[in-house]
Amino acid sequence: MKNWFRKPPPPAKTAALQTCRQTEDSFARFPAPLRPPEAGLYEGLREAVPIIDAALQKIVRLTAGFQLRCRDAGAQRYLERFRREVPVGAGGRGLDAFLSGYLMSLLTYGSAVGEVVPGAEGDRVEALYLSDLRDLVIRAGDNPLRAQVMLARPGGPAPLPYPELVFFSALDPAPGEVTGRSLLRGLPFLSGVLMEIYRSMGQNFRRVGAVRYAVTCKPGPGTDPQQAAETIAREWQGAMTASGQGEVRDFVAVGDVEIRAIGSDNRFIDTEVPVRQLLEQIVAKTGLPPFLLGLSWSTTERMSRQQADILTTELESYRTILTPVAEKICRIALALAGLPDRVEVVWESISLQDETEIAQARYTNARAAALEQTLQAKEETA
Repeated sequence: MKNWFRKPPPPAKTAALQTCRQTEDSFARFPAPLRPPEAGLYEGLREAVPIIDAALQKIVRLTAGFQLRCRDAGAQRYLERFRREVPVGAGGRGLDAFLSGYLMSLLTYGSAVGEVVPGAEGDRVEALYLSDLRDLVIRAGDNPLRAQVMLARPGGPAPLPYPELVFFSALDPAPGEVTGRSLLRGLPFLSGVLMEIYRSMGQNFRRVGAVRYAVTCKPGPGTDPQQAAETIAREWQGAMTASGQGEVRDFVAVGDVEIRAIGSDNRFIDTEVPVRQLLEQIVAKTGLPPFLLGLSWSTTERMSRQQADILTTELESYRTILTPVAEKICRIALALAGLPDRVEVVWESISLQDETEIAQARYTNARAAALEQTLQAKEETA
């Protein structure tokens, strides 16, 4: 049984890097926070622009779907139960739920940290915990090829007692950087413009929807203008209030009275083109085809297939990040249970095609296989 609580041996010396600074004031003195400063802005984008939140949710759901395979039958049964029943945080359950939250953190913040919580006896995994990035900092270890996750404290970052139970992933890190970059990077400006358009549309609809009238009265000679204005205002208010309560009431006035709807001469600005241009940029950043987000943009069947193929490659790239995390969790669980810790994560094939098309393809393949068998049988009897 492998002892996961044993302190790791000192890292082996590696060859000097030619493209990295070797001075003592380079990496180790400047820990980088895992939660980026613009994290609150990314969270606000998901709340303010529903299409961004829907895109992230769909990426997470489409990426999911895997099987765990072990050569040992006992380890296979244990892993199947572990995958279904392992607690995740305070209210979740299952390895699938943990990986979904892990990927969501990776997409939103660019980095994700998880922890395996062992039981008191050290013979099983008690739970899986998705760490809050505000509580952690990260820095390079003895060389830039090793990342060290540390606990943020007022007196300075403190090393974790069992770093072998913690795993860290970064999404598309910049050259020389340890932390990753959010998928939403570059969208705050476009989303701000989009929200400004929506805000203006709401204000215009409030002005146009609740019609306001301008009542102009030109009293005749010998009429008190103030008294005439007060009388007309009182009668007009009574007519509008009565109509609001379901009663139809006419407005009767004497003299030259002109009633005009305020803003009726203005033309409402067409926002379809700028809104679509902004949505195209946002959808392009997420990598999802527009039809998956409910956008009925004109497209051909061939273009839809190409978009689906491109999305498949995007999802596979996320799976390559999640595979080492899932394998490490399973190896720790098997080692603590005293079982062989060799495990393989096999992802299910990604298919965005209609079930009818899939069934038709299977039927065609079956007919081709039957025809091949018939021809082969004829050749053997000939």
